[in-house]
Amino acid sequence: MMAGIWVVAEHADTALELLTPARQVADSLGGPVVAVWLGRQEAPPLFAHGADEVLVCTHGGDDQPLEAQVPVLVAEALQAQPEAILVGASLRGREVAARMAAALGTGLGSSCVALRVRTDGLVEMDRLVFGGRAVQTVVCTTRPQMATVAPRTFSPAPPVEGRSGTVRTLPAPPPSPVTVVERKPKPAVSGDVAGARVVVCVGRGMEREEDLEMARRLADILGGEVGCTRPIAEEYHWLPEHTYIGLSGQQVKPELYIGIGVSGQIQHVIGITDARVIVAINRDEKAPIFEMSDFGIVGDLYQVVPRLVDELTRALGK
Repeated sequence: MMAGIWVVAEHADTALELLTPARQVADSLGGPVVAVWLGRQEAPPLFAHGADEVLVCTHGGDDQPLEAQVPVLVAEALQAQPEAILVGASLRGREVAARMAAALGTGLGSSCVALRVRTDGLVEMDRLVFGGRAVQTVVCTTRPQMATVAPRTFSPAPPVEGRSGTVRTLPAPPPSPVTVVERKPKPAVSGDVAGARVVVCVGRGMEREEDLEMARRLADILGGEVGCTRPIAEEYHWLPEHTYIGLSGQQVKPELYIGIGVSGQIQHVIGITDARVIVAINRDEKAPIFEMSDFGIVGDLYQVVPRLVDELTRALGK
C-alpha cells in the first residue's frame, strides 16, 4: 500500500493546480493525497478540491524564511514515506524542493510540464530543455519521487461537494541561521497577467515606450491586461519583469491573446500555448507567431492597432 502523494504549496492557486496531477497519480497508484500548506494565511478549502489530509506548517515568525520549514518537512516525510512529492515551481518552492530532495537523498525533476504514471509505478516527468526547443523525459528511481511543477501547467482541481479530511498542524521549525531583516513588497504597476481573461502582449515591433498606450487602450476596451516579451521587460525596461510571458516568465491561459509586434520565438510562445484564441499583428508575413495563430493580421501595428481600437470602441460602446 502506497503511503500517498504530497503536494507542497505556499499559495492557494498553486495548491489547487497541484491537486490535479496529484489526484491523477493517486488514482493510478492508490493512496491518499496529502496537501502540505506553507502559506502564512489560512489554508484554502483543499479537501473539496481533492486533498484527503492537510498538514499545516507552523511559522516561527516574520524573521524566519520559508526554507526554515525544510527540517520539519523532511522529518515528516521520513516518517510518512510518501511515494511522490509535488512542489510548485515558484522561486521559494524550488528552493524548498531542492533542500528537501538533498536531505531525503532522492532525485528531483525540475519545472515539469507533464506527469504520467508508468506500469512499474514510476512517474514520468516531462520538462523543457534547450530554451524550450526540446522535451526531456525523466524518472526518479529513488523514493520519494519528487518534482517541481511549472505554474499554470494544470488547471485547478474542480471542487467536489461532500469531501472531508483531517487537518494536522506540524511542529514549529527550529530557529534558522538565516534571519529576514526586512521585507519590501515590490509595488505592482500592472495587473495579474497570468490570471487575465484577455492578454495584449507587446513585442519588439513596438518602437517607443510611449506607444505602449495603444496596447493599454486595447486591453482596457477588452477588459484585459498588458503583457510583453522578455526584451521589453529586461532590456528596454518599459514594463515590469512580472509582466513578461515565456519560458522563464509567466505562463498564461487567456481566452484571448493578442500579440502586437511579437515575432513568436519559441521561448515566448511556450508561455501562450494554452491560450484559447491567439491573434497576431505583425508586418512580417513570415513571422513564426503566425504558425500558431488562430487569426493573423499582416500589417504595420501603428496602422492596425488604432483602427482595431476604433472599431472595438464603436462595437462595444466604449
